[in-house]
Amino acid sequence: MSSETLLLAALLLPLIGAVGIIATGRNPNLREGVTLVTASLVAILVVMIAVRFMSGEQFALTVIEPLPGIAIAFKIEALGMLFALVAGLLWLVTSVYAIGYMRSHHEKNQTRFFAAFAIAISCTLGIAFSDNLFTLFLFYELLTLSTYPLVAHAGTPEAKRGGRVYLGILLGTSIGFFLLAILVTWFVSGSVDFEQGGILAGKLDPAWAGLLYALFLFGIGKAAVMPFHRWLPAAMVAPTPVSALLHAVAVVKAGVFTLLKVTIYIFGSDFILSNNVTGGLIWIAAATILFASMIAMTKDNLKARLAYSTISQLSYIALGAMLASKSGLLGASMHIVMHACAKITLFFAAGAIFVATHKKLVSELNGLGRAMPITFAAFLIGTLSIIGLPPFGGMWSKWYLGLGAAETAQLLLLAVLMISSLLNIVYLLPIPIRAFFSKPASGEHYTEIAEAPKTILLAMIITSTACVILFFYPDPVYQLANLAAGGS
Repeated sequence: MSSETLLLAALLLPLIGAVGIIATGRNPNLREGVTLVTASLVAILVVMIAVRFMSGEQFALTVIEPLPGIAIAFKIEALGMLFALVAGLLWLVTSVYAIGYMRSHHEKNQTRFFAAFAIAISCTLGIAFSDNLFTLFLFYELLTLSTYPLVAHAGTPEAKRGGRVYLGILLGTSIGFFLLAILVTWFVSGSVDFEQGGILAGKLDPAWAGLLYALFLFGIGKAAVMPFHRWLPAAMVAPTPVSALLHAVAVVKAGVFTLLKVTIYIFGSDFILSNNVTGGLIWIAAATILFASMIAMTKDNLKARLAYSTISQLSYIALGAMLASKSGLLGASMHIVMHACAKITLFFAAGAIFVATHKKLVSELNGLGRAMPITFAAFLIGTLSIIGLPPFGGMWSKWYLGLGAAETAQLLLLAVLMISSLLNIVYLLPIPIRAFFSKPASGEHYTEIAEAPKTILLAMIITSTACVILFFYPDPVYQLANLAAGGS
């Protein structure tokens, strides 16, 4: 199969799967079979593409050029390949989880749910493989629109309100700031193509570079940098598989991936470092890391606590991008993968708890670990990886982020990273400790509570195991992240 065909197949297959899901909607078994087959084929395709890419094969595809010099075009580079692997592989795991969750919880409109899920993955891969800002912006907006039905899935007033906040902030920031940044880039450089080393050096007055970067930073609302973060906790009204999609597989990772791609391929690390482009802006990411962590500490609702944890962790990646050093970019790129595996594990566990017990609050989890040991063991592994302790993959990305702060002499930022890890301990570790070692509330007995369905447990076991494997075998992630950061 040619490289162009393989690339096109990866982009179109989820859309074909969505059509198949809708066509088989009246037969749940057949519909879910289509979902699993499609997700499996996409996972195989992205792995095939990654193997051939790492062997030196080039992947490029131009679909149409609506304006001279501006095309809908795709080209695979290291950072996009890394993001595509996250999306492609975790979609399969999330599909397995979602089938168990949706059935156990007797959710309505399941056909719409699985179809929208597939369309969202197609949009995510379009973002990952985009060759220019025009293509990326197109699929960025399509991802927002395709995930809106997932956020508002329940159809309740609360869900509709959360969906409006979600749509309003993401569309508002992208049209108000991101699109403006793209137009300024086109006006200044005459190009919107992604190029190694950037396209702005020698074309943009360094005095204006910080303002342009700020337009990108705030325009890419999916990165959830404060103050444009409220859409993320608002989206917690969605079913847990959607939360897993938003927080680990697609939406938030599309945001920080886009910020990294703009940093590396539009500005270029040399241009940023030589002109101190992100000097003041980087403290916005640092403040987001700390403030979101402190807010997480106050949340008794488990999904809300995890949502603010995600806001904090995303700004690790934003901070690494704005450091613009090789180690900073390397750590940020690796954190896309490490955080994805850990955070999706935590959300899977939260969903398992809700399916088995209908409990949503951290204060209600006392002693529950004895009835659901697999669930809370997975939660503990995800927690330790988020904190950055060995032997879990989160240690490596935090290590390189720390090196990035040190090699740019940003010792206060290094302190922020260290304080944040301590805050991670404060708001996450008490959850499994409470579950395993605290006594149940007076009058509660958990003898009749069992683990969630097997598909839910299987998904949690896979992602928590990945957290461990990525500590001992981080090489594939490191190699792609190193190439993205400018290594060889």
